[in-house]
Amino acid sequence: MVVALTEKAAAEVKRVRDEQKFEEAYFLRIGAAAGGCSGYSYRLEFDNAFDNDNDEQFECHGVKVVVDKKSSLLLSGTTIDWYEGLDARGFKFDNPNVVKSCGCGSSFQV
Repeated sequence: MVVALTEKAAAEVKRVRDEQKFEEAYFLRIGAAAGGCSGYSYRLEFDNAFDNDNDEQFECHGVKVVVDKKSSLLLSGTTIDWYEGLDARGFKFDNPNVVKSCGCGSSFQV
């Protein structure tokens, strides 16, 4: 598995999927895109287009997850958690490949 979701993160993904009325055929696409103040930014989106040649698919706590092969290199070993506190709430990425990130944690450099 390239990327792992914690149980809390998987529960939040399922909640949003149900709230948005996405069908079970939709999966969570996780990726890294060029941009952001540190070089790359994380991408999370619901998708239903799968490319056998360029995508890896797996399941984590009942959530179907897809990562494209380019992003796999940047995200290998990443754990995604859901944080909810008084100061902030959102998905938190723990990426062991990061050598530098911005203050907000949404962009990174490998």
